[in-house]
Amino acid sequence: MILSEDIFARYTPEEKALIERAANLAQEVLQGEFRSNNHPFFEHPMAVARIVAQELGLTADCVAAVFLHEASSYCKRKGENADEACPLEVRKKIESFGKDILTMVEGLDKISTIRPKDTRLEAENYKKLIVSYSKDPRVILLKLADRLEIMRSLSIFPKSSREKKALETLMLYIPLAHQLGLFNMKSEMEDIYFSYAEPEQYKSITNHLKITEPDRQKLTSDFIEPLKTRLSEAGIRYKLKARTKTAFSIWKKMQKQKVDFDGVYDVFAIRFIIETGDCGREEEKALCWKVFSYVTEKYESDTARLRDWLSNPKPNGYESLHITVKNNEGAYLEVQIRSQRMDEVAESGLASHWSYKGIKQEVGLDQWLNALRNSIENGTKLSMPDSEGDDDLPAPPTREIFVFTPNGDLRKLPAGATVLDFAFDIHTKLGSQCTGGRINGKAVSFREPLKTGDYVEIFSSKNQKPTADWLNWTVTSKARNKIRQSISEKGHQKAAEGRELLERRLRNWKLVLKDEDLAEYMKKLQIKTIKDFYEAVGEGKIDPSEVKEYILDIENARIRAAQAAAQAAQERMLERAAQEEDKQKDADDIMVIDAKNVKKLDYCLAKCCNPEPGDDIFGFISIKSGLKIHRMSCPNAARLIEKYPYRIQKVKWKDKV
Repeated sequence: MILSEDIFARYTPEEKALIERAANLAQEVLQGEFRSNNHPFFEHPMAVARIVAQELGLTADCVAAVFLHEASSYCKRKGENADEACPLEVRKKIESFGKDILTMVEGLDKISTIRPKDTRLEAENYKKLIVSYSKDPRVILLKLADRLEIMRSLSIFPKSSREKKALETLMLYIPLAHQLGLFNMKSEMEDIYFSYAEPEQYKSITNHLKITEPDRQKLTSDFIEPLKTRLSEAGIRYKLKARTKTAFSIWKKMQKQKVDFDGVYDVFAIRFIIETGDCGREEEKALCWKVFSYVTEKYESDTARLRDWLSNPKPNGYESLHITVKNNEGAYLEVQIRSQRMDEVAESGLASHWSYKGIKQEVGLDQWLNALRNSIENGTKLSMPDSEGDDDLPAPPTREIFVFTPNGDLRKLPAGATVLDFAFDIHTKLGSQCTGGRINGKAVSFREPLKTGDYVEIFSSKNQKPTADWLNWTVTSKARNKIRQSISEKGHQKAAEGRELLERRLRNWKLVLKDEDLAEYMKKLQIKTIKDFYEAVGEGKIDPSEVKEYILDIENARIRAAQAAAQAAQERMLERAAQEEDKQKDADDIMVIDAKNVKKLDYCLAKCCNPEPGDDIFGFISIKSGLKIHRMSCPNAARLIEKYPYRIQKVKWKDKV
């Protein structure tokens, strides 16, 4: 085929040859395919290529990727098995265009397989899915060009398909175009959507705009006329832009403010763009304020609507002065005043409406898309994550993956998630009974990790129960919490069974397991909690007979210890008595028992042992009764001698002196 010179005139002969080779392959593969209007389907990639080349100004390899994607995607759609569906010779021809083009083609192929079930509920996730498929950032631009062509051709599709494509565009592609700074593309898609979604409102607003167009032109000329001389005398060079909101933007404002068309103040805005040359930022601001003073001297201003983003720029870098003034006819005008540098920053997207209107955004996604936009606008090379050299452009976010249920529902999971995570994400019961799954038609273990774009089916069994090992194969907090909960519930049940079993056996054996003995037994077995101990009994890991043997061993040990203690005490008593007897032989204070008031002390015979003359005796000094005489064999002797040695008095009968 011969490429149209007006479409691809900007390319070199070599680049045109590349594009023509790709277009010929697409035309060959798509031969006999038609669109809904019975026109050759090849019209679609040709129209997309025109947008890519003329409106986006992308390189020749991007244009070639558009044609090759349509050829590859068509082949894959012809059957479930991609290798069989895409003839080997076609695949080889596509691969011959090189790695970079092939990467773009594969990204576009993956995005084309997305079939959102409910875009309104999952818009953010679908946008992330599109980005995750875009290993080469230019893929998003090509997809946006593709979507713009579809919107321009929306009338050829059946009603149901038309409504679905329009909604997808509103929820997915318009926000992406806005964030990339492709404002003309974004505005055009918005108005096309609006014309189909709300045809009456669209007609009403566009008719209002047409009718009032001469008025706006007159307002602009009347507004600037009184200021021309003053600005010229001050040496201020400027450009004047008149900006009219799109029909869709006006409609959204009408809905938000609950007003009619005439109630929207900023349908029309006049923008001063001041040429400042190489002067510093403070001088730029001073010139902006000077223009502001000239405008507000001439026209009555609404100070409540003053927006000073010169003194306090937006966090995203947006700088401008916005003021609403009323002209001599009583019409309200929004006036924006900024330097040429400030206007370039605002228009480049650094301070795009996506940011300063406060729309919720994902930091990783925004960083990547903003880097892409800056690369496009500055003409810098788009580095690939796996290429050598400069890689300032970050790779698409990889913290999340997006997978589908068999019914096509989209599920978002963290990177590294497995089939088991997916099962728990669907339903706790399904996760608890999961035995495996099927990924893209292939049976796999529930330990199998997932990747973006997988279609996952879960196998389950009523007999399946979670185990502690499952924690090694899950990453989502939901799955891990439910597994722990299930294990804990099972553990409590086993612990209750184990406790009941052990207590019943001990009652039969007439044994008691004391708390201090249980603590020592658990320490011996290296078991930390009582629940774990009884759970081990319930699971049969600890036999009750083992506990019985432990209790008997403890009791026997205590009996032996008591006997040993008694024997030791007796031995100590006898030893002490012998020692005392030896001392008595040499002592001068042995008391002779035969009369009262011996050594000024009274004595009496102890009733506990009733000593008689001739018995081996000792004396014990009591507080109330004075000296009491006990037999050495008295039952209380050992206790008195051991506990009160300082109150023991050696005594003997007189007849033994």
